[in-house]
Amino acid sequence: MNKPLILIADDDATIRLVLEKKLNKDGYNTKSTGSGKQLLNWVENGEGDLVITDVVMEDANGIDLIPIMHKYNQQLPIICMSGLNTIKTAIDANNKGAYEYFPKPFDLDNVSNVVKKALTSEPKNLDTSEKTQSFEDDLPMIGRSAAMQEVYRVLAKVVSTDLTVMVRGESGTGKELVARALHDYSKRKDKPFIAINMAAIPRELIESELFGYEKGAFTGADNSSKGKFEQANGGTLFLDEIGDMPVEAQTRLLRVLQDGCFTSIGGKKIIYTDVRIVTATHRSLSTMINEGLFREDLYYRLNVVPIHMPPLRDRAEDIPLLVNHFLNKYMEEGKDSKAISKEALEKMKEYNWPGNVRELENLIMRINALTPEDEIDLNTIDNHLSKLETVVKISDAVSLGASVEKHLKQYFDSHKNSLPATGLYDRIIREVERPLIIKTLDLVRGNQLKAAELLGINRNTLRKKIIYLDIQLTKTDKDQSL
Repeated sequence: MNKPLILIADDDATIRLVLEKKLNKDGYNTKSTGSGKQLLNWVENGEGDLVITDVVMEDANGIDLIPIMHKYNQQLPIICMSGLNTIKTAIDANNKGAYEYFPKPFDLDNVSNVVKKALTSEPKNLDTSEKTQSFEDDLPMIGRSAAMQEVYRVLAKVVSTDLTVMVRGESGTGKELVARALHDYSKRKDKPFIAINMAAIPRELIESELFGYEKGAFTGADNSSKGKFEQANGGTLFLDEIGDMPVEAQTRLLRVLQDGCFTSIGGKKIIYTDVRIVTATHRSLSTMINEGLFREDLYYRLNVVPIHMPPLRDRAEDIPLLVNHFLNKYMEEGKDSKAISKEALEKMKEYNWPGNVRELENLIMRINALTPEDEIDLNTIDNHLSKLETVVKISDAVSLGASVEKHLKQYFDSHKNSLPATGLYDRIIREVERPLIIKTLDLVRGNQLKAAELLGINRNTLRKKIIYLDIQLTKTDKDQSL
């Protein structure tokens, strides 16, 4: 039996050599070139069982070659790789018919696994007609870190579908940007994008906001009003902070997702809805399910495609790109902009950014407005960051007990006149214990022996808690545990 032939196109000879060596070792034949035109000639002549191509080459654009190659061989799997590392590249590659997209640098084993899967799985029925949709370079999501690449890859695969997406992440990480990207680069882009924040609306008004109401339905309903579902018809409905939705509204939302229709408050007419649902939360919904605060069946309806937005501290290499983006944005508003020194950027990479990208943007806007110098230097950043750290320390010193007390009050209030489910002590301790262990492991870079010592418990106890609390360890954490 002949070995499959992998065609490799990249103008970087080192990358071609590395890929050839790996794939030959895995049992494949390979041919490589630095020319997109040569690659096209091979495919036109009927060569190749799979293609791995770079996006940018001296004589061609790999993404533009995908539909041309598919005209010669409709079932040819094509893997794209790129050092551009933007959401635009990932979406364009997917829309043109790429089997998979890899940002550079890539993991060789991962590439090899995808090659094997592509060659052994059933051929896809590809649409060889070029999609006319194109995207501008001015896209809202900034970052080329590995953490953001995973976001881009998932987005690229689901942006052309109507699958329900749940975006998780801390406050300020840009969850709404994901929702807007899913809308703006989809077939629904010319229809409404409606966002509603569950945490910003009084609990008793959420159902009327979502589903609308008829005149006289309740005190103060002097006129009929359309709800967000009806307003978003044909488009996208973004339900931010879905964890703050009361249980009664969750039940009705589930029914709408199942039936595709609803009635307004006080109404009898059935209203059919065609919306794509995107939700976001910073809460642990699995914990809320255990507490009886979130419906498990609704969770599975909403969590079809999960996307995790990384905190800024986990993608510090994106800070220079973000800073320059915010400085340019300030300048485009007709205001004087500034340069920033390398030392200042390095200092910013070391800061923890508890408020994430939103905090970074606010800092840049504040410095731009208040600093007369043309360059933002290390001294300026030091002064501003030290003030932020002082505020955080003061807040932390007084907020832990108060935060727990506030959480418990909200929890008990949510049950109104009924009692919570039994096992309250274990559930509350788990909610505090889990983030404590996660942060401690982060602090000691996954060394479980040091973490156990710092926590004041023995190593076996720590391991049991990691399993019981369903704490996912990174590869580094696992290595450190040996």
